[in-house]
Amino acid sequence: MSEEILPQLTAMRRYFESGVTKPYAFRKQQLLVLKKAVIAHESEIYEALYTDLKKSKEECWVTENGFFLAELNDTISHLREWMEPESVSTNLLNLPSGSRVLREPLGVVLAIGPWNYPLQLLFTPLLGAIAAGNCVVLKPSEFAPATAAVMQKIIEASFTNDYILFVPGDGATVIPNMMNHFTFDHVFYTGSTVVGRIIYKMAAEKLVPVTLELGGKSPCVVESDANINIAAKRIAMTKFSNAGQMCVAPDYVLVHASQKEALVAALKNRIVQFFGDKPEENENYGKLINEKQFDRVVKYLSQGNLIHGGRYNKETLFIEPSLLDGVSTESAIMKDEIFGPVLPILSFNTTEEALAIIAKNPNPLAFYIFTSNTMKEKLWLDAVPSGGACVNNTSWHLTNPNLPFGGRGFSGLGAYHGRYSFETFSHKKAVMKTPTWFDPAMKYPPLKGKLGIFKWIIR
Repeated sequence: MSEEILPQLTAMRRYFESGVTKPYAFRKQQLLVLKKAVIAHESEIYEALYTDLKKSKEECWVTENGFFLAELNDTISHLREWMEPESVSTNLLNLPSGSRVLREPLGVVLAIGPWNYPLQLLFTPLLGAIAAGNCVVLKPSEFAPATAAVMQKIIEASFTNDYILFVPGDGATVIPNMMNHFTFDHVFYTGSTVVGRIIYKMAAEKLVPVTLELGGKSPCVVESDANINIAAKRIAMTKFSNAGQMCVAPDYVLVHASQKEALVAALKNRIVQFFGDKPEENENYGKLINEKQFDRVVKYLSQGNLIHGGRYNKETLFIEPSLLDGVSTESAIMKDEIFGPVLPILSFNTTEEALAIIAKNPNPLAFYIFTSNTMKEKLWLDAVPSGGACVNNTSWHLTNPNLPFGGRGFSGLGAYHGRYSFETFSHKKAVMKTPTWFDPAMKYPPLKGKLGIFKWIIR
C-alpha cells in the first residue's frame, strides 16, 4: 500500500510547491467546481445515504448535502475577505514599523471522515482546506460504502489526484501507511476518541498538527422552570435523528425531579408524533450502520427501566427510540457514548447533585440547558466546560457557520466551520515592515546607560 500511494503523495507535494493552489481565483474556482458536482449528484447522494443509514431526502438535505452546500456558499461569499492581510497595531518599541498577519496554506493535508454523516463530515473539512489553498487527501469511512463510492466519483471527476486525492479502504491499514511514510502538514480527524488517540500519537511522531473532532457524553439539563413541551420536542428531534448516531445528540437527560413525570410524558408523545407507533416503517427514521454497532447499542436497553420503546430487529438494524430511567451512574450506558436511539433520563433535586453526575464525564462535546431564567442559564454555562452549548435547544449550534464547532479535552482538539475552517487549514504568518528612513542609534550597542529609556519604552 505504502509503495502505491507514496508517489501520489509526493506528486501532491510538488503540485502544492508549484504555487498553483494559492491565488484567490484558483481557490474560488475549485469551490465552484465542487459545488456544481455535489448538486449534479444530488439523487445519487440521496440513494447512497439511504442505503448506508436509511436517511430520508429531507434529513439528507438538512444534515448532509444541503448543510454542506450552505457552508460552501458562505465560504465562497467570504473567501476574498478572509484572505486579506489583517493589519494589527505596532507597539512603541517598533514604531514606525507596520504589522500585519498573513494567512498562508499549510501544504498537503489529510482529512479523515466518519460513517455517521459520511458526506458532510468529510466534505466540510475539504472545503475549508481548499479555501485555505491546500492540497487534500480524503479518507472516507469504509463503513458507509455507498456514500464513499459517490464521493469518490465526485472527487475523481472534478479534480486531478495531485490536488485532491481520494483514498478508500480499511482505515486501520490505509491511515498508518500514509502517515508513517509521508509527513502531512495537518491531519483532520472526525470519529471516536479511541481512534483519535491513535491518530494523535502517529501525528506527534512527526510533529504534525491535528484537529480532532471526537465525541463524548453530551448532557442535557432540564430545569424546574423549563418549557417542558418545547424541551421534549427539541430533545426528541435531535436525539433520534439518524437513529441517535450523532456526536452532538443529547446523550442523557438530567431533569429536575419536579418536572420528570411531565418531561417523560411529553417525550413519549413527541416520539410517536415524529416517528409513529412503528418507527421501523417510517421513512424518516433511520437504522444502525452495522451489526457491530447494533449489538453494542442493544445491550444498553437492559441497563435501566424501559419506559418507552425497546423493540429491535437485527435483520434490519432497527432499534426503536427508547427511554430509560432507574439508570445507575456506574453502568456502561452512563460511561460510554451511546451513539444510538436510547435516552437515559435521570432526575436531580439540587444543582450540585446534577453537576456531580456531569463531572463523571468532563468536557463534553456539547452541553444543553433548558431554562427560562437567565441567572440559571449563566450558572449552568459557567459551571459546565464543554466544546459548545445551546440554551433551550440541542445540536443546532453546529449549523451556524459563524460559530466555531469543536470539542475540548476528551471530546476534541481544535474547531472548524465557516471562517474557523479556513483558519484551521491556514498558518498565521506574522509580518513586520520597518522603514529605513528612521533608524535611531539608541537601538544599537553599546547599550550601557540606556536602561532608563528602555524601561520607558518597553513597559
